[in-house]
Amino acid sequence: MDRELYLPKSWTEDSDRCRTARIPESKSFATKPGLTCAMVRRALDSALPISWVTADAAYGQKWHFRRMLEEAGVGYVLAVPKSQQVKSPNWRIGHVLTGAPAEAWERISCGAGAKGPRVYASAAVKLPTIEGSDPAHYRWALARRSLARPEEIA
Repeated sequence: MDRELYLPKSWTEDSDRCRTARIPESKSFATKPGLTCAMVRRALDSALPISWVTADAAYGQKWHFRRMLEEAGVGYVLAVPKSQQVKSPNWRIGHVLTGAPAEAWERISCGAGAKGPRVYASAAVKLPTIEGSDPAHYRWALARRSLARPEEIA
């Protein structure tokens, strides 16, 4: 659907290397999350019926990416590290989910794996809205934890 060429600074700062590789002079350094935001904006501006976006933690932990999606009214499922701050420096996703009551955790199969069934406990916690925003969707954190080692939450 779309693509962007990621070039590390070591390339963009070496004009001879870029010229040899026939990279246009207009191409400058951009972070991977920055490139992703540009691609998502282009997709949202297109005629495609886009109602949600999904991404791994490399992108999910970037607040400006989440905010862009919320402002666009697009639903999203983004991975974040358990150290991700939710509302203040003292409130992290891992802390919110560690305190979830036992009845909040439900056993769910993630399908068959190379070593047999992959079964985890999963829980969801509704998150507060961002001050000053009017989100089109509710915000939730979904976690899974090991059945054998419940302290291991992802």
